[in-house]
Amino acid sequence: MIGHGFMGAAHSVGWRQAPAAFDLPLAPQMSVLVGRDADKTASAARKWGWAETSTDWRAVIERDDIDLVDIVTPGESHAEIAIAALAAGKHVLCEKPLANSVAEAEAMAQAAAEAAERGVRAMVGFTYRRVPAVTLMRDMIAAGRIGSIRQVRASYRQDWLADAESPMTWRLDKDRAGSGALGDIGAHAIDMAQFVTGQDVTSVSGVLETLVKERPLMGESIGLGGTAGAGRGRVTVDDVAIFTGRLDSGALASFEATRFATGRKNALDIEISGDAGALHWNLEDMNVLEFYDATADTATQGFTRVLVTEPEHPYLSGWWPSGHMLGYEHGFSHQVKDLVEAVASGTDPHPGFAEGLLVQRVLDAVARSAAGGSAWTDV
Repeated sequence: MIGHGFMGAAHSVGWRQAPAAFDLPLAPQMSVLVGRDADKTASAARKWGWAETSTDWRAVIERDDIDLVDIVTPGESHAEIAIAALAAGKHVLCEKPLANSVAEAEAMAQAAAEAAERGVRAMVGFTYRRVPAVTLMRDMIAAGRIGSIRQVRASYRQDWLADAESPMTWRLDKDRAGSGALGDIGAHAIDMAQFVTGQDVTSVSGVLETLVKERPLMGESIGLGGTAGAGRGRVTVDDVAIFTGRLDSGALASFEATRFATGRKNALDIEISGDAGALHWNLEDMNVLEFYDATADTATQGFTRVLVTEPEHPYLSGWWPSGHMLGYEHGFSHQVKDLVEAVASGTDPHPGFAEGLLVQRVLDAVARSAAGGSAWTDV
């Protein structure tokens, strides 16, 4: 695994838990953790269970005993590492968004397609697809439970940057992150909308806003943020992204991505309205899927609260008795399960790099629309 910050911790938990929870066809070995700082990398390796460490990712991906590379670095290095790893014959898991630009994502998708012809697989880490309630939502829509889709409402709201004196992080630097709330969390809302509906966003009209233009430089990094150091830096990404869109079918979609939604800690929220019903899910109540059946008797119609913890629900066979909740970390175990099973069976995992490219194109269209007075822009 290359990188060991917040996502490195989450991915490490997934690699550790999945083999215990599920009967995997291959046994992952957490061999090498790669980072820029030798001491910090060694500390992370001890904490999360990696066998050894390195500060040279290029040397590691050439090793014969490495079969798969997990990329959890900031976005500016995704393309270089992923393309090199695929060329070296390594399977690749890459965190979202796939890249910092459409050109980089196109190169990565092309490299993945060529690698697939040699039996090498690539996946992008849109982990929220693997929350059981979200997968169940997808399955219910595909089965026609809410009829034809009319509207999609998707938002991802956080507040960890609401304090104007919170320090600069790499996520606020366009050169490193590509974009701000749009790519960091808006990418999840876009992918989820496309995943559960089975449709692509085809055109958008959007606005981007940077609410705080300057922040203290980072002193010590802690989690997503940290403590302020000396000096100040300029924020070069968006704080808020709001846009509308249309799907393949012509259905309307609305999206919001913000890290300034005071009081909302991690509220990824999606509601799908159809002509026969509706479905709603929110990450802050992640085990619950709300279902409205418009074909039911009008005297008893209303949203039904479905607790998605039954053994027959997606992924639940590996976990606890009915009613025992899953948490944020379980999606990363499900990601490992799906990837390892795809590698073992010689099939392409989902979402692959081509699906990551689709999201990247939507992000790009939103940015172009916002720069052009919010004009409707084709994806």
